[in-house]
Amino acid sequence: MYPQPYLDYLVQFHAERDYFECHEILEEYWKSFPSERRNPVWVGLIQIAVALYHQRRGNQGGADKMLTSAIRLLKQRELDIQQLGLDSAALIDLLEKRLEEIKAKVAYHSLTLPIQDEALRKAYEHACAQRKAPTHRESDMNDHYLLNKHTLRDRSEVFAERQRQIDLRKERREQRDH
Repeated sequence: MYPQPYLDYLVQFHAERDYFECHEILEEYWKSFPSERRNPVWVGLIQIAVALYHQRRGNQGGADKMLTSAIRLLKQRELDIQQLGLDSAALIDLLEKRLEEIKAKVAYHSLTLPIQDEALRKAYEHACAQRKAPTHRESDMNDHYLLNKHTLRDRSEVFAERQRQIDLRKERREQRDH
């Protein structure tokens, strides 16, 4: 009923508090669709995770920017949020309160997405059980890797793919010009 990448996102979001991984999972899923079929609701969920990643690291400006964007986008996608098993009104309210906290420089604390649909709750709990993960965990503010993942991860695959895309575009241009 719910896509596996979405369940993986929820596990990373609530059980692991790995917001960077949340971003990676949903971005890959979102990009797997042709551009005309990409639902912006996924971008909103990605932006929530990125905002929390920034807030947790003390980057209030980045958190503010991302969360402001997520709220604006998700307010336009309330039906999509509902179809993803979340309470759209509660989610928007939660995000607006978090944005106020960010602007007031309140210290980061973990946030729980408001799961409304019982089928989603059960699927999420099952996904956690499969990974032997709790359904909820607070962020470990002493986990250096978790807090700084974007600077510590191996980026060689990303660079290789970026170069492959550049080479493909160049090859297409050359074919077009001949």
